[in-house]
Amino acid sequence: MTHIESLSKYVTHFVDGLASSGLTDVVLSPGSRSTPLALTFCEHTDIKEWMIIDERSAAFFALGIAKKTNRPVALVCTSGTAAANYYPAIVEARLSRVPLVVLTTDRPHELRDVGAPQAIDQMHMFRNEVKWFQEMALPEGTPSMCAYVRQKAIRSIHIAASGNPGPVHLNFPFREPLVPDFTLDGLWTDEKIDSNVHIPLEGVKTLQQEQLQPLLQMLSNQKRGVIVCGPQVDPTFAAVLAELASVWNLPLLVDPLSQMRQGTHEKDPIIEGYDAILRTKKARESLKPDFIIRFGAMPVSKAYLFYVQEHADVPQFVVENNEGYREPSNTLPHFIYADQKQVAQLLIDAENKPKSEAQWLHKWKELNAIAQKHVQLRIKDEITEGSVVRYIHQFIPKETTFFIGNSMAIRDVDTFFTVSDKELSMLANRGANGIDGVISSAIGAATTGTRVTLLIGDLSFYHDMNGLLATRLYALDITIVLVNNNGGGIFSFLPQANDPKHFEALFGTPSHLDFKYATEMYHGVYERPETNDSFAKALKESYQRSGLTVIEARTERRENAKWHRKIWAHIEEEMLGVLT
Repeated sequence: MTHIESLSKYVTHFVDGLASSGLTDVVLSPGSRSTPLALTFCEHTDIKEWMIIDERSAAFFALGIAKKTNRPVALVCTSGTAAANYYPAIVEARLSRVPLVVLTTDRPHELRDVGAPQAIDQMHMFRNEVKWFQEMALPEGTPSMCAYVRQKAIRSIHIAASGNPGPVHLNFPFREPLVPDFTLDGLWTDEKIDSNVHIPLEGVKTLQQEQLQPLLQMLSNQKRGVIVCGPQVDPTFAAVLAELASVWNLPLLVDPLSQMRQGTHEKDPIIEGYDAILRTKKARESLKPDFIIRFGAMPVSKAYLFYVQEHADVPQFVVENNEGYREPSNTLPHFIYADQKQVAQLLIDAENKPKSEAQWLHKWKELNAIAQKHVQLRIKDEITEGSVVRYIHQFIPKETTFFIGNSMAIRDVDTFFTVSDKELSMLANRGANGIDGVISSAIGAATTGTRVTLLIGDLSFYHDMNGLLATRLYALDITIVLVNNNGGGIFSFLPQANDPKHFEALFGTPSHLDFKYATEMYHGVYERPETNDSFAKALKESYQRSGLTVIEARTERRENAKWHRKIWAHIEEEMLGVLT
């Protein structure tokens, strides 16, 4: 068997193994050593290929697709530092539990550590950031090797998607020549091989009603419980958890990424203003709960973190679909590892439910109304970071995606994005909380055909401007609301802001960039409204056009910090009348 025949059978059986396991998307970057995989993916009729030139952008683009679809996405790059550019997105994928199948290509073993070009050590290069690593065998076309490579493909998809999803890494050494011959017989499938290679079956973790009895007995006489939903991606969970809060007559504190602030489910017990409520120590003391039950990851809100830490003596129960330890408060919670919907339904159906005080939920709802009154108040006509979020809330089309940047963007959404009956998917890269790769992730989410609205700051926009190219190459629809306060706005809320000597150089980091030219370079429509009314008009009009629109809202960092603090002070002042 010739080298080309061996190579061709090897790579076609691998790629078909991925497709038979449900892979539908692959993100490629250009390179020579990756030729066998790149060409084979493009030949497979069931897999859609996306070409993203820059590997860092490509990895975040794939992350966005996987985050939106909740399915594994493959990545392919050439050897050398190309693979190193995947690292930030792989870290994010592991921490935010997103399935990626990372396929790096490599020099064959005889060209490693001898000074060959584009040859670096790619063995375990992502270390603990991946769930599984495999150094693949050199290509052979024998039946046993075709079965081997197909089984590795199936296993990679299963490991990436099972349990807590995450990235896996396969490293492929290829010898030249690198171009497969797709006219050969025996490619893609083999009846003898296929009949003996099976896709794993895996169920969900469940509990029996009696397993929850100790918890229910512990809570039976408690009257002031709190249910919390942090970031999670299951849109069908909202209705079940809202029912649980209603049946138990408890406040339901919902993170903006919980998928619970939006949709048609019951919202009466929902407290979306919990961050503003819990900012004051007096409120946290007055609202001491008897117990906390949390679903999903830890909420964005630092005020909620303080709430948990200051009540470390309060029993806290954290429900996770699978294993994991997402509790940065350093308290000692009870972990429940089982399907969150099934656990919630068992608690709904339980006979010995806690006897909740009606006044407890009433007080939370009264405080929530106060918070929402102030965050919705239009104080002035100039654009503020809060008014930007309010207009997105008002005008974003239903059944679309709202992708939220980190730093101040996600915090402003936590404060100003109230409940809505619109069906929306709300996403963010909250694993490592980085500001890199956000544009690429948001554009990746747009590949599903659903329009995306991205809220992002200027430093994060600058980090990932080359991600905009995909909108032009693939005619993707995205409205980017760029809040430009000429630097790192979040630092104006931190103690560093009190150091006039070094603050601007080290933390403020103004770039003085005009993003109009970046938008036009990628054939996008650029708008820079000066007032709230003109911003609202630009936002509404962006939803009527296809392609890329960038709406730049300029604010001033120090004034923005003062404006936020004034709102929180007004909320605190009015809440004192309810808390005393």
